[in-house]
Amino acid sequence: MEMQPLDFAASYSKMSEPELMALAQGYDSLTGDAQAAIREEFARRGLEPPLLEPEPLPEKRNLVTIHRYRDLSEAIVARSLLESAGIPVYLRDENLVRLDWQVSNFIGGIRLQVEADDEPAAVELLSQPVSPTIELSEGEEFTQPKCPACGSTDITFEGASRAAALASLYVLSLPLPPGRETWLCSACGNRWEETEG
Repeated sequence: MEMQPLDFAASYSKMSEPELMALAQGYDSLTGDAQAAIREEFARRGLEPPLLEPEPLPEKRNLVTIHRYRDLSEAIVARSLLESAGIPVYLRDENLVRLDWQVSNFIGGIRLQVEADDEPAAVELLSQPVSPTIELSEGEEFTQPKCPACGSTDITFEGASRAAALASLYVLSLPLPPGRETWLCSACGNRWEETEG
């Protein structure tokens, strides 16, 4: 049931001064009758109404796209690298690609955006080469694998080929070993087998 103007006045007259001040902070959200009643109550008590601060305007950003990624995982790695350096990053169309990854090609990929002021630092960070070694713990190091043909670090571990093993199991009911583990170089297309050590 909606309060009548007299109900507002009676209700406000019973409030303590801090309660009335707190209510006045939400003045814009009150109905016309409630606003009139609260003004009258402030006048009756001789109180100055609180100053209402205007809501801040949304901050305008000057974003620039510094890279586009087809795959979400690559975009997230780049975002993590820049955020760890203290550069705020925005992935435009990230949620759209999460919903349907095939959309990525149609929209030109996920756009990695930064503030225009941060662009030089962000581009420099993303263009740094991959370190040949990574220190893991006391005395242990991980050595970045490279393509034996061209020396590129843009490589993918394909693992063992399970297709032949699964086909033999289905057709012959005889399991065969899955095959050797292989790597593929994205730079030159070279494929090679995993070697120990």
